[in-house]
Parts: sequence; structure tokens; C-alpha cells
Amino acid sequence: MLTYCTNIHPGISWPEVQAGIAANVPRIRDALKLKGEAAPFPLGIWLSGQAAREITQSGSSAFIDWCAENSCVVQSINGFPYGQFHGERVKERAYLPDWRDPERVVYTQQLARILAAWLPLGATGVISTVPLGFKEKGDWAGARANVVRALESIDAVAQETGKQILLALEAEPGCMLETTDEVIDFFASLKLAPHLARHLGICFDCCHQTVEFESPAASLRKLQDADIRIAQAHVTCALRVPGGELARLEKFSEPVYLHQTVGRRTDGSLVRFDDLPIALAAKIDGPGIDEWRVHFHVPVFAPALGDCRTTQPELLELLGVLPREVPLVVETYSFGVLPPSLQAPTVTDSVIRELQWVRSQR
Repeated sequence: MLTYCTNIHPGISWPEVQAGIAANVPRIRDALKLKGEAAPFPLGIWLSGQAAREITQSGSSAFIDWCAENSCVVQSINGFPYGQFHGERVKERAYLPDWRDPERVVYTQQLARILAAWLPLGATGVISTVPLGFKEKGDWAGARANVVRALESIDAVAQETGKQILLALEAEPGCMLETTDEVIDFFASLKLAPHLARHLGICFDCCHQTVEFESPAASLRKLQDADIRIAQAHVTCALRVPGGELARLEKFSEPVYLHQTVGRRTDGSLVRFDDLPIALAAKIDGPGIDEWRVHFHVPVFAPALGDCRTTQPELLELLGVLPREVPLVVETYSFGVLPPSLQAPTVTDSVIRELQWVRSQR
């Protein structure tokens, strides 16, 4: 149940998504295959809104045939980024349309139908999605209602096809759902009937929760106590530096992705910035800060990148306590925006190294 997310391969149209999969997955599959292993390689596929609209019934059937011929099986769909995710500024647009927008419901409904067609009988599939949206004041009641609408559609697809599909909200710094406590409060507020509650869970992203200075083990215990299902886990690491040394991270300040930055003061309180350039400009470094953490998905096999550390110890903690039946998805999408001195020869080589490292820790 270990794979990676294909959002690392540029491509917003369905033909481009297919090309990225065909060019990279067979080599990754072969590198991960154990001697005598017959199980197909699981796929975690990103589909943009455009790609989801472009997939025809015949195209979907052809992709199922490709998977069978190449010993692959679809495990999940990343339904978080809706639009372009490479080569241009993404930043806050990664959360749009948010769950207040009916288009987010339509997109999720499309993904549910696609995933149901791709899933083998008896399998459970996951659609990861935005944590409602970027945190801002306003009326979010419509977002809650739209999540329920999507769950009703997913339940209808499940009833029709016999396929179990989970909608997995992915908490993230700076969003409406960023801390474990906020996730628990939101789930409680929905008051879902059992037939809908069975389709809702969490995509637990280790990078996101450790940027919040949360212990993965403690967070999982809270979620378990609240009867919230871990639909899948993103195997990810964040950047960290000791207090007063945020300037070490200047080389990671880049224009494409949002890098929420959180500092822990010596009194235990947190100071948050929506992006790394904003944190650098604030110039509040000093003896009052114990540590900085930055939302930047860095290679999971690296305990350090140059003179900066990563949250690999927290990832190891997560891997040690996570139930083995929870699917694991490595989601390091930022190889292309790492400082040049830290980039591997190819993305495929990096993905293979990451998956091999995760397997060695389990």
C-alpha cells in the first residue's frame, strides 16, 4: 500500500497525465518490486479539473487496460489542486475552488465516478481534498453543506457500483482546517448520518502537522478517540531550523508554491506567517524563538539539506505508530523548486529513492 503522488509529473490535461504515468511509473514499479512479488503497483493519481472533464468512458476503459498490462492498480486520486500545479505561480490558488464554491462539489463528483470505474471490486479508494479552503473570515456554512452534498453523491456512486470511496480532507497550515483540534471540531459539526460518515476521513500529511508543532503520535490518538478515520497518510517532511536562524531558509524562498512558516516561541506559543518571504521580511528572529518550521515538501530520505534540518524524526514517529492498513503516499512535489545544489539527476530517481527509504523503515 505504498506509492507516490503523480502530481510530481507536470501535466494538466488527461493526455499529459497519461504520458507522465507511462514515462515514469514502469521504471518506479520495477525498482520497488520485490523478488517473487505478484501484487500490482498501487497508483496515486492527480487529476486536474480539466483532466477530469476530458476523461471519456472509452478513455477510462483504455486506462484500466493499461494498468492491467503494466501490473498497476489505482489506489487514490489527488483531488486537491484543481488547476495548474507546475511551472507558474500556484501559491493560494492551490485551494481554489474552495468548498464554498459549487465547482468543488462538481469536481469531486467527477472524481468519484472516475475512481469507481478504476477501482477493482472489493477495493477501497481515496479522494484527497482541500481543508475547506484558505483561512479567512466569512461564512463557511456553505462549505459544510457542500461537503455533505459531495458525500451524498459519493454514497450514491457506492450504492450503484459496490465500490467504497473515501473523501479525505487534508489539513494544512494556513487553512480552515490546520490543527488536529480544528479537524475534530469540524467533523463533530457535520453531524453526519452513518451512511455518509462512512465515506469521510482524513488524509494525514506529516509535513503539515509537524509544521503545526504537533506530535504525529499524539495527533493520531486524538483522531482515533474522535472516531475519525485515517483514509491515507502522506509521507512528507518539512524544513526546520533553530530559532534566530530563519535566514538559513532564504535559499528556499521561491515563487511557485506557498510555504507557510511557523515559529515556536520559547514560551511555547506559535507565530504564523502565510509564506516564507513574509516571515523573512518580518525579521522577528532572535532569542525569543525556539524553532522555525516551514511547509516545504522536501525529500523524505534526507535528515538535512545543507545547513537546514528536516522533520524526518517526526516522520519516523508517524511510520512507527500508523496502522499498517493505512495506505502511504509519498508526496514530495517540490523537486523542481529545490535549490539547484539539492536537486537529484531526475525526478524518477528521487521518487525511487524515497519509496525505497520508506519501505526500509516499515
